[in-house]
Amino acid sequence: MTAVRPDVETPHRILVAKPGLDGHDRGAKVVARALRDAGFEVIYTGLRKTPEQIVAAAVQEDVRAVGLSILSGAHNTLLPEVVEGLRAAEAGDVLVFAGGIVPERDIEGLKAAGVDEVFPPGSSTAAIVEYLNRCLESS
Repeated sequence: MTAVRPDVETPHRILVAKPGLDGHDRGAKVVARALRDAGFEVIYTGLRKTPEQIVAAAVQEDVRAVGLSILSGAHNTLLPEVVEGLRAAEAGDVLVFAGGIVPERDIEGLKAAGVDEVFPPGSSTAAIVEYLNRCLESS
């Protein structure tokens, strides 16, 4: 696991959300805890949020990134709706990443729709932390 970064005065704020009707949040909670332990400030929205609720929370909390955990199979609809909502709310610079059950064949389309990265099952929390550190430090 990447160590906590004591050189960062104000930690990057990350929203972790569960879009749609999926009721399983163990993975989202594991990722949220790993991000917190790595020095990020994490806001977890809880289960069953609409894209509109996620966008509103991201704007209200002034986050740098939104992590979406999805297992329901509705990723091709819900994830692009979050990206579009952020753009409409003039928060298009917020990084959107996702994890959960997303078939390999769908990842390219999600990236074309504005999802920056997709972490399939088996991805390590260290990989997610490294990705966020790299992307957020360069922006």
